[in-house]
Amino acid sequence: MAAAKRIVTGTGLATELGRITQLVEEAESGQTPLEKQLGLLSRQLVWVTLALAAIIIAIGLYFGRPPFLMVETAIALAVAAIPEGLPIVATLALARGMLRMARRNALVENLPAVETLGSTTVVLTDKTGTLTENRMEVERILTPSGDFSVDHQHAAIVRNSSPVDPASDPGLMRALLVGVLCSNAEYDLHTHSGAGDPMEVALLRAGGLAGLERNEQIGIYPEVSEQPFDSATKRMATVHRRGGDYVAAVKGAPEEVLAAAERIGVDRAMLGDAGRAAWLKQAEDLAAEGLRVLAVAFHPDVEPNEPVSDGLVFLGLVAFRDPPRRGVAEAVATLRRAGIRAVMATGDHPSTALSISRAVGIVERGASVTTGAELPGLGDATEETRRGIARRQVFARVTPEQKLDLIDLFQGNGEVVAMIGDGVNDAPALTKADIGIAMGQRGTEVAREAADIVLLDDAFSTIVHAVREGRVIFNNIRRFATYLLSCNLAEVLVVGLAVLAALPLPLTPLQILFLNLVTDVFPAFALAAGEDEGDVLARPPRPPREPILSAGQWRTILAYGVAIAASTLLALVSATVWLGFSTAQGATVAFLTIALAQLWHVFNMRSRRSRLLHNAVTQNRFVWYALALCLVLILSAVSIPPLADALAIAPIGVQGWALAVGCSLLPLAGGQAWLGLGTRGASNTRGAASPE
Repeated sequence: MAAAKRIVTGTGLATELGRITQLVEEAESGQTPLEKQLGLLSRQLVWVTLALAAIIIAIGLYFGRPPFLMVETAIALAVAAIPEGLPIVATLALARGMLRMARRNALVENLPAVETLGSTTVVLTDKTGTLTENRMEVERILTPSGDFSVDHQHAAIVRNSSPVDPASDPGLMRALLVGVLCSNAEYDLHTHSGAGDPMEVALLRAGGLAGLERNEQIGIYPEVSEQPFDSATKRMATVHRRGGDYVAAVKGAPEEVLAAAERIGVDRAMLGDAGRAAWLKQAEDLAAEGLRVLAVAFHPDVEPNEPVSDGLVFLGLVAFRDPPRRGVAEAVATLRRAGIRAVMATGDHPSTALSISRAVGIVERGASVTTGAELPGLGDATEETRRGIARRQVFARVTPEQKLDLIDLFQGNGEVVAMIGDGVNDAPALTKADIGIAMGQRGTEVAREAADIVLLDDAFSTIVHAVREGRVIFNNIRRFATYLLSCNLAEVLVVGLAVLAALPLPLTPLQILFLNLVTDVFPAFALAAGEDEGDVLARPPRPPREPILSAGQWRTILAYGVAIAASTLLALVSATVWLGFSTAQGATVAFLTIALAQLWHVFNMRSRRSRLLHNAVTQNRFVWYALALCLVLILSAVSIPPLADALAIAPIGVQGWALAVGCSLLPLAGGQAWLGLGTRGASNTRGAASPE
């Protein structure tokens, strides 16, 4: 048995896979928009809380309150002002969203990515395997001797609607033989099963129609070496021994193979510039029909371990059909209605990319395609050039590096980019994007490892469900953040205004902590688990740089905080002045008023677009569970003597309860009236409880 010989041309990072690995390591995804916004909100709250604590201590000392009591109260208010439940509730919202997305066949590997899709403005997608089936079939074979089609139903090669014997056409047989030899795939002619690159499997299947079985042909023409597909040369070659000579089988992009070809056909006639132009025109016509086109050629005399040089003999074009995936067009249309732009970036022929992009609705007829050769070094391009490129939607013949440059370009324009891919070459872009989405069934392991979300069913339409879920999650986060902060602000205002007005302290430090742990957290948990109104995908995405709480939400928080604080102070004054209650009884009325007001306040968290009794809050069963639990805990605090003593709660009788319940309903009534005024014609696109 002859000893095998292998020559190593590169190791580690010098290999093609190593280059991709290096690009993945260099691609930095950075923080997600949600992580950045939560960090900004936390910093804002810290400074506001410190300022409020200092002001309350200063006011209390000015009016002669005991220093220890004021410091203790200020610390309690600082605890109340910072919604320490916010990270927990945010994590719960994301985890619940992850569960719902898993039920929709979207496996989330990075928790904050659940929300990121909701803020996505650009979806950058590969073509093969994402927009198309990646189920290749050879449809046409064009050789100098004729135009052939493949009838898969009858397993025959056809010319002019009539089956032909491939062996009767040497040019056709030579083209099919190159497709069989220049391959790493496997195909069993008896079981009709194959493994490997779908395009190479399709070539082996077509060769089988002419009786060309790969193992048998490799026995006749032993393979000596291989030159893998290179994104720079856009072609692949295998070197074979034929007697005492060495020949090369070559396949690749038509423009590259034709550029390296000098002769054509089995008779090796001179090709010439006019011939090249004619064959390129035929390749473009095929690609315009949505077919993927490869050129096949051979080199009659090569050195076994040297790169295959120019001087190829062109044999023809092979066109493959890769139909669009079911549901992609509808998903692209839904994304467009949601204000999300779909952009294709593929290594395929420009005409094929344009045809598929039109078929799935990414662009309309008359649109143009941008090739990788037309892309300048984007880092050095002028701002006007960069803006022009960022408006385009179809990119063809792009390299992995250029996909990274495109993502950089979109992100530099303030876009939130979701990248969809399935191949090893897509891994750097999946890592670089704000959110990477890989195909779970047909995607490579490298792509799945680099992605934040894996589509288990490979369905592009699953992205629509994920986008909706992301928007619902952000609206929930905004909703419960508004709720928590308005409740906490009310507690701060109640104590601060009472100190300023020289009134008895309406809340003790322990009562503040009780409110913060009981009446705030459980309703917030419930809001985090809610669904949104059905029009969430009929609105554009929020501005990428918009914080969790915009100016509108802060105005809402201030308005509700003032309303709850005013109703609590009204109850305190009414109890002590009109009903003649003691200081302890008045403080108890104030405590019950603010506790109940915060519970009813959860219903003010509905959207201004929703109806009074039919909205995301009232339909959330967890809200009702939370209210029931909180009411039980509040009643326990009043009725269980040890707990009542610890919280300094005094008996208040029927009058006190009536006053507390009545005053607690005032913020709810005012909030619903205000929301009702904004229901007609409200076009707010930015979540719940916004006055905009």
